Formats: sequence, structure tokens, C-alpha cells
Amino acid sequence: MAITVFFVPGLVATAALPAYASTFSTEAATSASIPAGQSLIVSAAAQADNLSRDSVSATSDAEMWARSATPLRRQLAAAYDASGARELGDDYPWPYEAADVEGGGLSPLGYFNRECVDFVAWRLNRDAGSTSAPFKYTWSNLTPNGGDASQWYGNWRSHGWATGTEPEVGSVAWFNGNHVAYVKSVNGDGTVTIEEYNHGSTHVYGQRTIAASSVARFLYAPPR
Repeated sequence: MAITVFFVPGLVATAALPAYASTFSTEAATSASIPAGQSLIVSAAAQADNLSRDSVSATSDAEMWARSATPLRRQLAAAYDASGARELGDDYPWPYEAADVEGGGLSPLGYFNRECVDFVAWRLNRDAGSTSAPFKYTWSNLTPNGGDASQWYGNWRSHGWATGTEPEVGSVAWFNGNHVAYVKSVNGDGTVTIEEYNHGSTHVYGQRTIAASSVARFLYAPPR
């Protein structure tokens, strides 16, 4: 079947517009609105050539994130992915965010990203079944008297929450040197394995097995 097309200057100009610059009119086209002299015959084969969705895939969350990521965030993501932290057991939700020393801000929990306190606050939320906003524990109700690690023991005492020298899985290991960690396991040889962020000002995830007696105080999980 033959195709006859008469070119109209206005139609040629439309082809140069970007895809989102539509010239479509909401008014229904009628035979009276089509200028005389134009005719378009479309072959039956062309009419039957429908778009197959099998070859089209949605943009993934990772692809969308990569497109909007800053160079610093891409660098942080690459370093984190190469560290093996996820495989080791890290489930902290914001490992790609810039720390305060990198110009970063606060996590949804109200502490600076990738600090020891933010990681431990996340773990307390996770253990309480609170893994998305609104979170059960944030700065305002977990440590309202100050969020520095050195102030956590005082906050626990103000709340009337239990503390002690005997380790428990899921408790907070509180150190005199302005650091907190999460107790992963209590071992039979008098040691505990802890998980933490920012030990030694690294702002990264890690694990250590240390003597339970080296922990100044264990802060037991808040009432749930």
C-alpha cells in the first residue's frame, strides 16, 4: 500500500521540540480542522507493529540514586561497598551519608551520620521492631539530656533505665572515653563481641572482641 505525505512547514518545526514539549491540543480534531491538501495513508503492517514491553525495564532505585549522587557520595558508596561491612553484619541504613567532618548532617534519629551513637540508636530501634519513621527512639526521647556518648550513662540514670556490669546481648557498651557500642554476643571466656561505628574516629563499621571488664558500664535496652 502506498504512503503519500505532504510536508507542512509547521510540522517540520515541531520535530525539533523536546519530547516533553507537547503541541497536542485538547480540542478534538475534526475533518473540518484538517487543512485541505493533506493526506496520510498508513500501511496495515505499520498499524500492527505494536511496542513490545518485554524489552523495556523500569529504572531501578540504585540507578536513580546513582544519577543524583554527588561525587562525594559516590566515593563513600564505593568505599563502603568495598569494605565488606554488609557481609560482616552491618545493617545501618545510612552508611553512604557524609559524616559531620565531611560536611554531613543528622540522620532521621537526630544524631550525626555514621557516629557511634547513631549506629547504637539504630540498633535499639531495630531490636524494638522500629525500622522506619517514625522511629521509637530518637535524640529527643533516648538521650534528651545530651547525645554525646559520654552523656548516655547519665541519660539512662535520668530515665531510671537499668544499667550494670554484667553484659547482655543487645545492651549498650558504654566507655569512659566518649564511645558506645552494641553488644553482639557474650562469650564464655569473659569477653564480649561488640559492633560499632567510628571507633578511632574512622566513621566506619567494625567489630571487636574485648574483655567484658574493659567496658565501664552496660546500658540495658530501654523498656519496649
